[in-house]
Amino acid sequence: MLPVLVVLSSVFTNSSDVWAHLAETVLTRYILNSLGLMLGVGSGVLLLGVGTAWLVSMCRFPGSRILEWALLLPLAAPAYLLAYTYTDFLEYFGPVQTTLRSLFGWEGVADYWFPNLRSLGGAIALFSLTLYPYVYMLSRVTFLEQSSCTLEASRALGCTPWRSFFTVALPLARPAIAAGTALALMETLNDFGTVQYFGVSTFTTGIYRTWLSLGDRTAAAQLAAVLMLFILVLILLERWSRRQARYYQTANRFQSLTAYDLRGWRALLALAACSLPIGLGLLLPGGLLLHMTVTHADQTLDSNFWPLTYHSLLLALITAGVVSVLSLILAYGVRLQNSPPMRFGVRVAAMGYAIPGSVIAVGILLPVTRLDRAIATGLQPLGISVGLLISGTIAALVFAYSVRFLAVSLSAVESGLAKIRPSLDDASRSLGYTPTRTLAQVHAPLLSGSLLTAVMLVFVDVMKELPATLVMRPFNFDTLAVQVYQYASDERLIEAAAPALMILLVGLLPVVLLSWQIAKARQG
Repeated sequence: MLPVLVVLSSVFTNSSDVWAHLAETVLTRYILNSLGLMLGVGSGVLLLGVGTAWLVSMCRFPGSRILEWALLLPLAAPAYLLAYTYTDFLEYFGPVQTTLRSLFGWEGVADYWFPNLRSLGGAIALFSLTLYPYVYMLSRVTFLEQSSCTLEASRALGCTPWRSFFTVALPLARPAIAAGTALALMETLNDFGTVQYFGVSTFTTGIYRTWLSLGDRTAAAQLAAVLMLFILVLILLERWSRRQARYYQTANRFQSLTAYDLRGWRALLALAACSLPIGLGLLLPGGLLLHMTVTHADQTLDSNFWPLTYHSLLLALITAGVVSVLSLILAYGVRLQNSPPMRFGVRVAAMGYAIPGSVIAVGILLPVTRLDRAIATGLQPLGISVGLLISGTIAALVFAYSVRFLAVSLSAVESGLAKIRPSLDDASRSLGYTPTRTLAQVHAPLLSGSLLTAVMLVFVDVMKELPATLVMRPFNFDTLAVQVYQYASDERLIEAAAPALMILLVGLLPVVLLSWQIAKARQG
């Protein structure tokens, strides 16, 4: 909670001239753009996520079994990778507009109109393509759980498929849909690379400019505090959407309902609706990155590529190990002593996932920098000169990652522990095992799958993380994500292709694993 408390405390500090300047000039733009992004992305992920989840869960058409897991794959592609790839693909001298001009004989931009991707609308479209799997995943599970009871009753009462969807399935899935949408919007507010590249001023870009360009850490912290208000509103809205409602099912979990059998043009339309997000969100940008990497291998696979890959893998492995151990300690602590203070402490510790990386970076660098200065001042009388002991080091960056992604690992470990019967703990204790020995010899082997999932999820999240890395990375210690951002900012998209492709390929690993688990659960 240290980063959160530091950022919130900045509200009570004296405002600087920089903050007054920001409030007069750009604060309104930050608020309006953030609201516009939230409204647009929320609508986009709802349309794509809920629509595709309903089609693959309740309808049968050619390819529906493959699409069930393939619709999760765009989650592996960070939005900023799509931004760089599609800009190169759709720009004036790109292959799309060049082909259109040659086909229709157009001379220049005055002869035709082409949408501007570098805009608020373009950012909304790309965020929707990469974040809809949050809504899809939760909605699909909910639709499957409904399949054996209420929908059968609605059919018996003569409801058409559309009426069953809007009057029965959709209201019952509201909590899951709200949770998925809230996650997507939190990721939208956390993004830096996409909005910065498209020239859309948001709080994340404002924090970065205020901190590094204007050099005012207090004003940056105050901007971060305002951004946290947006996150708090999202969390409260998600909780309010559920209120006191409870949703129970009386049938077995995956007892199947006779699906709607789509044929003819309906089947083609369903296939196109489910294939389009996959093609635009993963296959097309992935293919473009692969083509640029192979075609310009001498430029993309340069001498910097492998050191950057090593840096990214090192940070991801260290953080994944640290966070997984912390998650195991916290989850097992609640299992041993399930008291309100213990549960509250664990929930507070896991709040970091709802906080943007830029906010966490500001909240960590402020106290860490003061600590470094205090240590240096205290050692001066002894004739000892030290530099930055903590800030600007890998340790500070791993701390930021741990705050940000602890919730991801904790949820996986908690779900695994929940499946272990308490009788095993009792049997172990009756044999004289201590709690630590019980964890090491009884629970750890049973949790191997959950721990592996936790490690993989955190590993990939660290590989993709840009805002916190950009602010807190040590000098001369860039990562793949930072290099992609720097190359793209300089319009050197060919050089950015190989690092971007590596991030995309690594991100596919846990998504494929998750898709396989969902398909396996469906078959069971």
